[in-house]
Amino acid sequence: MDFISSFIHLFVLTLYVTSPLIFFLNILIIVIGQIVGRIEQWGNFDSLYWSYITATTVGYGDIKPLKKTSRVLSIFIAFIGMIFTGIVVAIALYTTSITIEKHMDDDLKKAFEQVIN
Repeated sequence: MDFISSFIHLFVLTLYVTSPLIFFLNILIIVIGQIVGRIEQWGNFDSLYWSYITATTVGYGDIKPLKKTSRVLSIFIAFIGMIFTGIVVAIALYTTSITIEKHMDDDLKKAFEQVIN
């Protein structure tokens, strides 16, 4: 349980440190999604829903842009979403690495070193 609490604590702390960047990327996703929604004449919620489905590369296809400008902007949303996802994955990997190193005892460290070398 100590491992999990250490991981969560460090993960939240690292998210806090990177929160300005994460916030900025989210704002970009929302704003570009609302612009596409206006071009396509969607409602605000549909635009928000579509922008996050696109940013996370889920892409259900239930709502899709038909105009060329909207499609170009959707490429930007997808690219921003990949950056956002990459940052969160990098934070999770960093946090996991630090937490494992912190909680690993000497015998386990020696075993890992033998496997790696």
